[in-house]
Amino acid sequence: MEYKKFKEILKNNKLTVKKFSELANISYNTCNAWSKRGLVSDWVESWLNLYINNKNLQDDKGVTIDEKEYQELLQLKESLQTVMGGLNK
Repeated sequence: MEYKKFKEILKNNKLTVKKFSELANISYNTCNAWSKRGLVSDWVESWLNLYINNKNLQDDKGVTIDEKEYQELLQLKESLQTVMGGLNK
């Protein structure tokens, strides 16, 4: 990914390069070196996608769906698939 796109994604998700480096547990200097190179490491895009998706599982107060709710949602999904599968027969 180009560094320009990386910075745009960070900005759109209210992150700074410093905050990203802390969250990803990498050196801030490494992130700054990407700007000189014009490209970021290959793993960064998938990491950001996972971070953003996880953030989207949070409500407006930053509360993440807990494990129990997640399991209930999975059970509901399975039930709906079973019902829909029965309707298609």
